[in-house]
Amino acid sequence: MRALLSARFPAHGIAGEEFGIDRPDARLRWVLDPIDGTRAFITGRPVFGTLVALLDGGVPVLGVIDQPITLERWIGVAGQPTRFRGPFGGVAGTRACASLAEAELSATTPAMFGPHRPAFDRLAGAARRVSWGGDCYAYGLLALGQIDMIAEADMKPWDWAALVPVIEGAGGRITDWTGAPLRADGDGLVLAVGDPALLAAAVDCLGAA
Repeated sequence: MRALLSARFPAHGIAGEEFGIDRPDARLRWVLDPIDGTRAFITGRPVFGTLVALLDGGVPVLGVIDQPITLERWIGVAGQPTRFRGPFGGVAGTRACASLAEAELSATTPAMFGPHRPAFDRLAGAARRVSWGGDCYAYGLLALGQIDMIAEADMKPWDWAALVPVIEGAGGRITDWTGAPLRADGDGLVLAVGDPALLAAAVDCLGAA
């Protein structure tokens, strides 16, 4: 992936979980996660994916979630509707869900929360139900209107950069747990909602004393 991008865009930066950052001063930077969902991959579960993002001055402007097992692909471009490709068709678009009590909440694993577990538990208690697992695939499902809300911790830029244009282009919002835009130097807390009307209530729940 790095070799292809370097050959096509030699002035662009490239960053990822492996091999650090190439050309760190470049305004345009590709952010790669070749296997998002390593545990799923090594244990034979088909929910891992490949994430590709392009940042312009630190802001994600292009995001791709590629699911090689189900042959599904989400492409998000800032300011444009998210495009979805799958063997059974479909159109990307989140669903209406204005109440936490009606929301399907998802997270990859309870182990990721550490000291943030009480806050997540408050949100889980307010939601309709919680499902575990999925990694980046869960965000694709949120963009298709199957999941309403995702709250996760310990997320690195290569874990979330590609998700931002996909979720926002499908009609949702993705922020940190305070509702602020995600930043590379942030705390790794990520909150995604399909219906923007959920965001304020979810932030309040996560931040409650």
